[in-house]
Amino acid sequence: MLEMDIDVGADFVYMAATLIHIKSRMLLPRDPALGKEGDNAEDPRQELVERLLEHERFKNAAEMLQEKRMIEENVWSNPQIKAFVSEDDDPGLAITLFDLVKAFGELVERAKNRPVYEVESGDVTVSDMVRYLKAQFEEAGDEPVFILRIFEQQRTRRAMIALFLAVLEMVRMQAVVVTQKDLFGEIALQRHSSFDAVFASGEPLAAIEKDYI
Repeated sequence: MLEMDIDVGADFVYMAATLIHIKSRMLLPRDPALGKEGDNAEDPRQELVERLLEHERFKNAAEMLQEKRMIEENVWSNPQIKAFVSEDDDPGLAITLFDLVKAFGELVERAKNRPVYEVESGDVTVSDMVRYLKAQFEEAGDEPVFILRIFEQQRTRRAMIALFLAVLEMVRMQAVVVTQKDLFGEIALQRHSSFDAVFASGEPLAAIEKDYI
């Protein structure tokens, strides 16, 4: 019996529906009441192009993280869960990568409904966001850093994507752990016991800068 990836199928159906919608809009006669303003109307294909480009960026980032994970598993032994949670800590509910991706997707959708201000100082990078998170933890001390709050402070979608990848990198480096105290509660980042050791040298940041050129 053949099995189908639901996510891939959903993406295909969405793209097909979008293409049909675009085709129908382009076949419709232009409203003469719009006059010259109609010539400057937004190209209906632009949204699809932007979604495809964004999907490609996520796909490339996910493939790179998967490749790095496979290399590390072949070089080092896979750490036990005890390495991530100390005996004195309350681990709360188990958080998976799927939970993070789902939360991030909801944040991106929510961001579409608020004004976006482009930052003129240049494109933000993943290493920039790792430094940003490090500063947040240094300011918070032993208190958790809540993902929703720091994401809502970002002013561009690119910054949100870079921040999401920075979170994944810091979890991978065992600088932070992801926690959720209650079901459907707010997802938070907690400083790992090896946080200071991870950032004792500049090697982790240098490696991230190299990976995300």
